[in-house]
Amino acid sequence: MTRPTSRDVATAAGVSQATVSLVLGDKWRGRVSERTAGLVRESAARLGYRPNLAARNLRLGSTRTALLVVPALTNEFFARVYTGAARIAAEHGFGVVLYPSPDGTGPARDPFASARAALDGVIASSMAAHALDALGGDGLPLVMLDSDPTATTAAAHVNLAMADGMRQVTEHLLTHGHRRFLHLASAVDSWTFDVRAHALAALLEPHATLRTARAHLTVDAARTAAEAALTTPRDRPTAIVCDDDILAAGACKAARRLGLRIPEDLSVTGFDDLALATAVDPELTTVHLPAERVGEQGMTALLTVLDGGTWTAPDLPVELVVRDSSGPAPA
Repeated sequence: MTRPTSRDVATAAGVSQATVSLVLGDKWRGRVSERTAGLVRESAARLGYRPNLAARNLRLGSTRTALLVVPALTNEFFARVYTGAARIAAEHGFGVVLYPSPDGTGPARDPFASARAALDGVIASSMAAHALDALGGDGLPLVMLDSDPTATTAAAHVNLAMADGMRQVTEHLLTHGHRRFLHLASAVDSWTFDVRAHALAALLEPHATLRTARAHLTVDAARTAAEAALTTPRDRPTAIVCDDDILAAGACKAARRLGLRIPEDLSVTGFDDLALATAVDPELTTVHLPAERVGEQGMTALLTVLDGGTWTAPDLPVELVVRDSSGPAPA
């Protein structure tokens, strides 16, 4: 069976092919009457006509495709970012290709023969701008998520109020009498973790003492690092502030191995509010990051830039969710 063409639709509706193109491309307002637009859509539906998007995109110089680059697929946060971006993209007839950088936050290689030919723009979550030179260096619009806002190569930024998240954590723990803190920090060298570290140090000084231990983003690595930091009873921290929930889960395992009760002997807090936060026992006090909103705003920012506009927006608010892993400091 021959596939119907735009000419067939034009003949059935009694209009020109140009009118069919305007209506089905949603550019008819002010140029075609509502009655004619309705007639074209009805004719297209009756004939089972589907636009040849590939040919249309070649004519327009657009693929209606965005690339979302993330450091890893193993972290639920990035899955939520993708969900938000894909939702907005679908509403505007765009697709989103998810691409985990082979080297984590390091340089991302171009997954296509030419990113310029295959994409309309790039969205990068928690990546350094220089790590994306292979993708954005040829002039593709770049939107940075949870990344350094001073990166001049980016056309737009979408960030979370990370420093305020640390403020909420420290106020919560200081109010509960904690004065000896351990920062279980991510070993990943990235802007978002630097912001958390600097904010925590500034907020605690001069109210409390702060030590830092670093670990890769796995439960086992976090357990090992936390266990080493907790083995000396003298000046043992009464609160561990973790850069994310995975590290916090490792800290909780370390505490149990050492016979420490949570939160009676040790309070533990996380960041992200992943599903893991309510799977551990006791459930984790953590900072909720609206990851889907990050993805939504990232895609909206890219669409704004592609339309010739300028994107500006305040940092997305974050919220401390208090659960059972934090409480008063031990006497």
